[in-house]
Amino acid sequence: MAFTEPTQAFDAMIENFNPQAAEDLEAVFQWEVVGDGGGTWHIKVADGKAELFEGANDAPTVSQICSTDLFLGMVNMEIDGMQAFMSGQLKMTGDLMVAQKIYDLFPL
Repeated sequence: MAFTEPTQAFDAMIENFNPQAAEDLEAVFQWEVVGDGGGTWHIKVADGKAELFEGANDAPTVSQICSTDLFLGMVNMEIDGMQAFMSGQLKMTGDLMVAQKIYDLFPL
């Protein structure tokens, strides 16, 4: 199923969370999705659990800013996140090593 709204993707990320990939990890992943259907969400990973929150976190471990189209392309596996970052389409701040764990933590 292809995601057509960011909220669908975030719900699926929580449903498909891989607690084994989160061993000893405490992190907050934040996304600011700009455009139609966009908004700001963050996922807190701690104690082998993941919780989704709407809105910004005061101190995210890693924060990503991108367009709705780019976000949907990444979660639908049509666009490579690393290439989007390297080309400047995806803005990321914080711990980039933790950011690399996103696909393992939230397999879609």
